[in-house]
Amino acid sequence: MVHVYNCHPFASQQIVQVEQEPGLVCCGGGALFVVASGGCKVEAYSLEQEGCPLICRFATMGTVKSILHSNIGDYLVTIEEKNSATYLRAYTNWRYQAEEKARVGVRLLGHLLRGVSMRGGEQMEIIEIPLSERPLAVACCYVTGDLLVGCQNTLVLFTLRRENQQNLQNQSQQTAQSPVPNIQQSSSQNQGLLSGSNLNFSILDFERSVILHLPKMTPKQVALCVGYIAVLADLEVLVLKVDASSEPKTLEESPDSNNMADDLEDQTDFLLIPRHQELLGDRAQDCDIPVSIEKTGLEDAGQYTLSYVLFRRFTPEFFQGCSVEETQLHSLQLHPLFTSNQSVSLEEPACVFCFFSLPTAGYLYSLRGGVELLSTYQYPEKVLEAVLTDHLLHVITRNALQCFTVRCAAVAARIEDPYIDTTMRACPPCSLEVCALRMQLFIGLRSVCVYNHHVVLFSTADTETPEETERNNQRRSMSRKWTMSSPKQTSATGHGWNLYVVDTVSPLTLYREMVEYSQRYAETNPQGQSLRHLLSEAHLLLRSALLQISGRQQNRDCDPAVSLQTDADGQPEKQTRVGTDRQELEEALRQNCAHLGDCFSRSSQKDCHLALPYYRMSGLSVAEVLSRNHPLPSSPHSYGPGFLFYLKHYLLEETEQSLGQETANEVIEIFSKSEPSELISVCASPPMINLSPARTLQILQHLENTAGVSVPLTITMATMMLRLNNLPEYTQLMGRHTEMQLVYGFIEEPRLLLHGVGGGLHTLIHPTALTQELAKSQPGLLVAAIVALHENSKVQLEQADHIFKELGCENCLQVDFWEAMLMASSQEAVIQELLFRLASVYIERLTNTNSDTHFSASRTASKHRSLKCADDLINSCSHYGALYPWLTVLSPAYTTNFQHLEVLHKLQSLLCGPSLSMGAVTPLLERLTEETLWGFSLHLLCATRRGQYDSSIDKLLDRCPQAIIAYANHQLQDKHMSMWWQKLLPELCNRTRAAANNSILLNALQETLVVVAMETSPAEFLELIPDDGSASYFLPHLLTCTQRHMVA
Repeated sequence: MVHVYNCHPFASQQIVQVEQEPGLVCCGGGALFVVASGGCKVEAYSLEQEGCPLICRFATMGTVKSILHSNIGDYLVTIEEKNSATYLRAYTNWRYQAEEKARVGVRLLGHLLRGVSMRGGEQMEIIEIPLSERPLAVACCYVTGDLLVGCQNTLVLFTLRRENQQNLQNQSQQTAQSPVPNIQQSSSQNQGLLSGSNLNFSILDFERSVILHLPKMTPKQVALCVGYIAVLADLEVLVLKVDASSEPKTLEESPDSNNMADDLEDQTDFLLIPRHQELLGDRAQDCDIPVSIEKTGLEDAGQYTLSYVLFRRFTPEFFQGCSVEETQLHSLQLHPLFTSNQSVSLEEPACVFCFFSLPTAGYLYSLRGGVELLSTYQYPEKVLEAVLTDHLLHVITRNALQCFTVRCAAVAARIEDPYIDTTMRACPPCSLEVCALRMQLFIGLRSVCVYNHHVVLFSTADTETPEETERNNQRRSMSRKWTMSSPKQTSATGHGWNLYVVDTVSPLTLYREMVEYSQRYAETNPQGQSLRHLLSEAHLLLRSALLQISGRQQNRDCDPAVSLQTDADGQPEKQTRVGTDRQELEEALRQNCAHLGDCFSRSSQKDCHLALPYYRMSGLSVAEVLSRNHPLPSSPHSYGPGFLFYLKHYLLEETEQSLGQETANEVIEIFSKSEPSELISVCASPPMINLSPARTLQILQHLENTAGVSVPLTITMATMMLRLNNLPEYTQLMGRHTEMQLVYGFIEEPRLLLHGVGGGLHTLIHPTALTQELAKSQPGLLVAAIVALHENSKVQLEQADHIFKELGCENCLQVDFWEAMLMASSQEAVIQELLFRLASVYIERLTNTNSDTHFSASRTASKHRSLKCADDLINSCSHYGALYPWLTVLSPAYTTNFQHLEVLHKLQSLLCGPSLSMGAVTPLLERLTEETLWGFSLHLLCATRRGQYDSSIDKLLDRCPQAIIAYANHQLQDKHMSMWWQKLLPELCNRTRAAANNSILLNALQETLVVVAMETSPAEFLELIPDDGSASYFLPHLLTCTQRHMVA
């Protein structure tokens, strides 16, 4: 479907004053080239100046049958005929023909001229390009300036080269070594000329690089764009991609291709109609057109690979009364499009489009990033020719110039911006139906070409009567043969001709007219498809204009020849307006996004989500968006789904921008009428911090009366009471539910507790007023809630630490949170991190607190009582182990204050537990001295956990021998039992011998002998008795050992 609008894309037109009737017309490089009908003369007119004055004219070497201009290199290429022979020629430096008696040089491809051109190239050169076959069509690459020539069954690719003075000197030196005398003389003359030449000049030349053989296809038109090659026959289009490669790639011909060719020759008496076929991407290689590649370049050592991109074949529609001519393809184009961050001179275009047309329909394909049919243009009448530009498609019929929109900008936008089609940014889809903007009437149009905003039309009067035309059409449609008709010659008795230059309006002007046009739809049907479609067309128009500004600037800097021409036309003055034009276009784009946001805010559920990205791109504030949206006429209390979708997503975002009180109150009223179920999320949103708590409380109470009591609703109402400083009502509301129910309520709506939840690891999280109150009145609930949020992936560990630091509770509640997390978490990495943190905190507290029973705590120790004591942690958390019995002997409760003892027991419990790594905690314990018994107990505990029993027994006997039996009973068991008699007994004997009156050592020796007597044999026991020992002292233990052995 093609939408039709009556816009005015054409601003003005002027008639070019041409002396003779044009035969061929083309444009490029700011110039219009006219070839006189049947003549051998080319005239160039300036398109950038008023009245299109003549730039220059020059004669060609033959009758021009085809002419084309290349912006890169600023050269003309022609197919000419002379004496029944066809030639391919390129005309460079043609602008120098504006001077009187300008010189012209003629040379063959690859043979550079000597003389004037070598001193700076200040003369026009005609380059003869020899071919083995008759050229049928030519094309120039918009990006590289390379040349593609289509012959009978071959395509020849020529690479554009610039030969500078250094290259020419090298060639001259190589030629000077030639043994032929006349060549030496000419080269020496050449060298003398080079010595005084301009160092900056360059001469254009071409090198034949690739030949493609297409034995089953005769090119009618060809196109070239950065490796993409398109070939058009009567009813077939083939697009190929030629890439430079280090390895050759051979394409296999289909095995039955020769047989098929023979069959066609045998069936010349029959009319064979090929079936319709469309093959995209890799499937295109399944077509029945074999292609072989032949490399001819001598300098390039690389290889070339060939891949199929697109193939399409059409079937003639005989049954619709169409003639043979009306079913032939025409207007083949490969159109590149660069994004705003690309350089034309250094990069391939982000997008490449292929366009071709039948007389009744046009087809636009996107080739890069996957081949896709973007648009199909259904023409209202037979189209003779079409030209694709960045933002418009111009087509001509016999009596009209028509203008259609294109989808190139939609493809480029998605390549340039990865956030397109997300909640961040949007763009109309590539599949958006096209529209016709204007039909401008002319008489007898023959051809069209476009340069920038200039549309050049050539028209001639038709001397054929309508009756004769109808009879000829009927006669042609009755023909059974599928033959190609020859072009109709212009009658010698024609009524006249005209050459028009129609200027298109600027995209900004056309956009404003489209916006004005859209107001009609907005007044009659604001939710209709036509309004949305027209605004989408305007959006793509602006995007295309922004891309075009960047592309022209880059293209102007890309080619020196183009820069020379643009500087002569006063282009520096235009450059000063580029910044202003871009600002105006960007402002217009923001306005358009606002209009599209309005459309989608009232749209159906299918497209309502697009209101969010368009409103974001518009830069409108929430208050401005509210002012643009009103309740639907059918329901005074309901708003458009797109508008509500925008509000919900805006309020779900964690932004630091807060709404004013009036705007926040309006948002609350909107949701209370349209979606009451979202009120809790709306009230918890950070931007709603300034809403009126009194009015909000009334709305929430009404919601509770209608929907019932819920925990998140109760917490929200308590928050409003807190903001009203009504602490009794706040306490009453929070007391409605148990602590666990409140925790589940915070899981359901975390933003009641924290702002910034869900923004990722590096998002800053801030506590709410409710969080600050809970830290004072219900710290246990706060810790449990944050632990639950962490376990449900609502908040990260570092973010939770940040919250407690903002609350000023990093020395109290934060440690309680770590202890609670250690009980709840099952992630090994988190557990090890928490164990290390808690051990560090416990050691820090022990270092900075006084163990004196009459001194409570220093300033660095918090007066806050921990939520969990050591016994609670030991009983509820597996990572805290039960205290070893001998630790109570080293640090009895009466020797230190309660707070110090609690921290000591927690650290001892961690060291006794199974999870804490001794290697990680040992460096931390170095901060604690062993002068105190509790400090000594920690070092002894760590050494014991590391298996250092020998040194531990020695240290314990030195510092606290009364604890040695308790230590041995607990630690020297199982595989360490032998240390009773191997280490402990000899050590006690030695120490008792030195201090015979030490009752502690004597008692320890007695207890040790009891254990040794129970665990050894009599013989082993005798061996353990010291030689100087008293028999009466050891005899009872020996007797016990013997009796136990006899019973066993």
